[in-house]
Amino acid sequence: MKLVFAGTPEVAVPALDALIAAGRHEVAAVVTRPDAVAGRGRKLVASPVAQRAEEAGIEVLKPGRPREPEFLERLREIAPDCCPVVAYGALLPRVALDVPRHGWVNLHFSLLPAWRGAAPVQHAVMAGDEMTGASTFLIEEGLDSGPVYGVVTEAVRAKDTSGDLLGRLAVSGAGLLVATMDGIEDGSLVAREQPADGVTLAPKLTVDNAEVDWSAPALRVDRLVRGCTPAPGAWTLIGGERLKLGPVTPAPERTDLAPGELAVAKNAVHVGTGSHAVQLGEVQAQGKKRMPAADWARGVQPPAGTVLGR
Repeated sequence: MKLVFAGTPEVAVPALDALIAAGRHEVAAVVTRPDAVAGRGRKLVASPVAQRAEEAGIEVLKPGRPREPEFLERLREIAPDCCPVVAYGALLPRVALDVPRHGWVNLHFSLLPAWRGAAPVQHAVMAGDEMTGASTFLIEEGLDSGPVYGVVTEAVRAKDTSGDLLGRLAVSGAGLLVATMDGIEDGSLVAREQPADGVTLAPKLTVDNAEVDWSAPALRVDRLVRGCTPAPGAWTLIGGERLKLGPVTPAPERTDLAPGELAVAKNAVHVGTGSHAVQLGEVQAQGKKRMPAADWARGVQPPAGTVLGR
């Protein structure tokens, strides 16, 4: 089939690579978000998908909005049979959805209908799911509600951050997307409607969502921090300034600390929660580099009785 691939961030690159490497379909063009300002130099930088497509000699389309007449005209000229999508980042209007004869097929990183929305992996980690996966489905105008072509499953490991889990899903999901394109072409795959039961939502996480509530149990604190790593990044307050937090380790032997109370030892920093303490891993103070919590504590020397949070 002739394909137009839509995607933007690094997590979409394995799927594009897999489609190119399979060699069974022609990736005629790539659709991605416009170049964005990034880095200390604040220069315009092409998306990871755009960069990979340019390396492969594939035409790159960067509409500000996918309903722009110039983009729609070029899409009709290319006349794709199907448009596979991975984390494109913009809503597709009906006029665009109607162009390819097999529609737009999205690779979504959850077992639909669970975790419909922009942050399925983060929410799965934060909720303590033991199993998740990826799904390919036909895009409709609803939120991730279209009929499903196929799924792959992936266990959530005890120490997984959302970044760890998403990295594995990007690879296994890439294989699923290629298989879905194959099945659509030869007619062996039929999309099946999602069940009405089991729908959960995974809205985009903001920085405010990533603030640690130390009155919560240690298990919930652990899941929140891992779910927000690497983005948007968990944090707390100390002396009115933000302290970014890497993954923590539950310390059930420490039940002597009040929620948010710091305990600094030579090689470890513990913080109380609503149940037992957690041990901090890496932290990053404002304007500083990330470092082990014990090194940070030696530098700032927080006084006894210091409490993190509001």
